[in-house]
Amino acid sequence: MLAVRLPEGHGLPEAAVLQLRDHFESCQFSIGGHLSPWPTYTSGQTILHNRKPCSYDYRKRAGSWQQQPLGTTKPRYLEQLENYLRKELLLLDLSTDSAQELRLQPYREIFEFFIEDFKTYKPLLSSIKNAYEVMLAHQREKIRALEPLKAKLVTVNEDCNERILAMRAEERYEISMLKKEKMNLLKLIDKKNEEKISLQSEVSKLRKNLAEEYLHYLSERDARKILIADLNELRYQREDMSLAQSPGIWGEDPVKLTLALKMTRQDLTRTQMELNTMKANFGDVVPRRDFEMQEKTNKDLQEQLDSLRGDYEEVCKEHEILLQLHMTTLKERDQFYSELQEIQRTSTPRPDWTKCEGVVAGGPDRWQMLAEGKNSDQLVDVLLEEIGEGLLREKDFFPGLGYGEAIPSFLRFDGTVENKKPTKKDVVNLLKDAWKERLVEEQKEKFPDFFFNFLENRFGPGDAMAWAYTIFENIKLFRSNEVMSQFYALLMGKRSESVYIKQKETVVQLLKEMTNADSQNEGLITMENLSTVLKSTFPFKREERIQQLMEAGGWHSNSSNADLLNYHSLFIEDEEGQSMPFVQKLWEQYMDEKDEYLQELKQELGLELHDKVTLPKVREALMNIDPGLDKQTLNSYLSQAFQLPVTELPEEGEEKEEGIVEQLQIALEQLQMIDLRRMGAREQEPAS
Repeated sequence: MLAVRLPEGHGLPEAAVLQLRDHFESCQFSIGGHLSPWPTYTSGQTILHNRKPCSYDYRKRAGSWQQQPLGTTKPRYLEQLENYLRKELLLLDLSTDSAQELRLQPYREIFEFFIEDFKTYKPLLSSIKNAYEVMLAHQREKIRALEPLKAKLVTVNEDCNERILAMRAEERYEISMLKKEKMNLLKLIDKKNEEKISLQSEVSKLRKNLAEEYLHYLSERDARKILIADLNELRYQREDMSLAQSPGIWGEDPVKLTLALKMTRQDLTRTQMELNTMKANFGDVVPRRDFEMQEKTNKDLQEQLDSLRGDYEEVCKEHEILLQLHMTTLKERDQFYSELQEIQRTSTPRPDWTKCEGVVAGGPDRWQMLAEGKNSDQLVDVLLEEIGEGLLREKDFFPGLGYGEAIPSFLRFDGTVENKKPTKKDVVNLLKDAWKERLVEEQKEKFPDFFFNFLENRFGPGDAMAWAYTIFENIKLFRSNEVMSQFYALLMGKRSESVYIKQKETVVQLLKEMTNADSQNEGLITMENLSTVLKSTFPFKREERIQQLMEAGGWHSNSSNADLLNYHSLFIEDEEGQSMPFVQKLWEQYMDEKDEYLQELKQELGLELHDKVTLPKVREALMNIDPGLDKQTLNSYLSQAFQLPVTELPEEGEEKEEGIVEQLQIALEQLQMIDLRRMGAREQEPAS
């Protein structure tokens, strides 16, 4: 007998439980030990059979059960469960987001009642319930994980759709412009064709008129000749008659006159024959004047026709070129669109630099001043400097770097040193004082040793190391500051002192030339004077770089040569050592020209960076790219490139082919450190 047990707290009346037990006790069992189902023909909801029959006998018994109706009614326990389910469902608040989860709870409780009552099937039903619960939990986690992805996907989809629509609008505009241009060209071609046809018709009309005029003049000529012949014949007859009527008038012999007349007539006949021969030979010949006029007209028309034909062919070629350009543009558009999609898929969004306004000290005004004219890479440097400045001020001590060979001599120390926490203005003033003292002395010791001695003299031996670490950390951080970055490059051995000294000399020379150009000594010069000073000071600069310097000095496209410029303002420095745009552009051009010079040297050598290069080849290449190099400057370049004293360099013509060898990349890096500039123009390139 099947025991029916309900869990404690099930909430069902005792009478319903007793009736359920009576119902299960009255159920008949089949031969195979299966519990007979509740009849399907009774009133209420239909219960489907989920059991799959395993044998023919079972199907037969199942059929017999369907044919034999049972006179039982729906168990009260079932009705109580259904009522309990309906009541729980009505009590649920289905307006929340978790309505479906709450809806499952009543069904879960009823299923647990069945699991607890049917002890025999409890393991199977529990495993089924656990499997569904695990799957539901897994699906919940997956849905929860996909929710942010769904929102992100919607955002990305909207962004991509907007960009695609923008690109399509731009493409439609370009296509419409190309179509308009094509229509204009087609109209131009039609107009040229119409002009050609008009000229051809005019030529044919002129030819027809020429033929008619020729026939008219030919008939006029023949009529004139006939008239002249008739007049001559009448004159001859009149003379004969006059001679016959009065033979004594002339006092001549009539026989003699008759003979003379006869001879004259023979001459006339011969002349007439010659005239007829000439008519036969030259009857179709037009007068030279008419021929020359018609020939000139024909030549003019032929030239016009050739010109129109050339214009037509040129228009046809331009049309073909435009068609090819259109196809190329379409291909490039498709390629750019593919690249854009790839970039949109792989690239990260551009940062919103306005967010830094509330973080940087000084607020939006200072951030706009710092960010003016800078790209993203430079803005990152500025932001790092601002962050690093705050962190640097929070440090009270710096750890010593030790006494290793790789450590610069002025930083060799064990232990901790105090952070003096100076301002940027204090650091810049200290570096300027160091430069002034360095330029005064004879520069016998190395620059790092000089710098440490300068700090000892300024702050004493006790604080010199602390100030060395403090200044080093500051100049290493503020790379955007000209004075600090140049000083850092010198301390680390990345640049020679001659670069800084030559740059200062160039600035001083420019100021001196501008002062000489200021004839009124008012501190003002014209833009024309500025251009003249720049071209005389930098004779090998290209015209576009001279133009860039003038624009940095304040010249604009709408400025005239007579505009005045306060040239002293070009060389002013702020309290942190930052120069004006004119001096900054001068330094940028110097670095660009040095890179171009070294690149030209590399191309002249025709070697890769990892290849070896000999001293004679470098000497020859330098002389080829810069014929204006004097011997002293050339030897200084070679000495720096191969790290040899000038006195140990072999003379030209005495070098061995496999003598002094250096890797090209190392040689170029050594030349990058020193003051390297062009001393003359190439032979095939005149100086600007």
